[in-house]
Amino acid sequence: MSPSSPSSFSNNFVESERLAVFIDGANLYASVRTLGFDIDYGKLLTFFRTRGRLIRAYYYTAIFEENTEEKFSPLRPLVDWLDYNGYSVITKPTKEYVDMHGRRKLKGNMDMELAIDMMRIAPSVDHIVLLSGDGDFRRLVQVVQQQGVRVSLISTLKTSPPMVSDDLRRQVDEYYDLEDLRSHITRDPIEPGSTARGHHPYP
Repeated sequence: MSPSSPSSFSNNFVESERLAVFIDGANLYASVRTLGFDIDYGKLLTFFRTRGRLIRAYYYTAIFEENTEEKFSPLRPLVDWLDYNGYSVITKPTKEYVDMHGRRKLKGNMDMELAIDMMRIAPSVDHIVLLSGDGDFRRLVQVVQQQGVRVSLISTLKTSPPMVSDDLRRQVDEYYDLEDLRSHITRDPIEPGSTARGHHPYP
């Protein structure tokens, strides 16, 4: 699937379509951080609400739950804001493990949660938008398409290396690059000492 432009984004969306959005939080953060901008999640929600009958916008992330003064998760303000402002937020605690070299690491994969919710909502929507580049979702997308649901993907090819799996990009019906959508979803600069709606940073 070749990349689409912002104008084709509008042309390929139908206002009467029932739309669901799935955001792989960690993957999206890594992509926009590499591209050098921050997302305003209020603008992102508005962007999709003007392009279809938005049924649900899901956001998935794992959170380090040891809320001590030293280890408070910087994700918590973002998650709380999203939860109160139109997103369905799905979280789970990260798990600590020791690798084969004796190093302590954190694990927090949300693929299963995202897959279950996408399969569950597929019969109730016409179009699903996935914000992720993870190739593990290719088979999920294929199964959803077999149910008659159109699937669009948003990630980026404009980093080195690209953040999107070729297999996933070929599977979806439409692909859009984050860089091409920057002007629609990037957050405005925040004045010192001020707060802004939807501008909580991912760590």
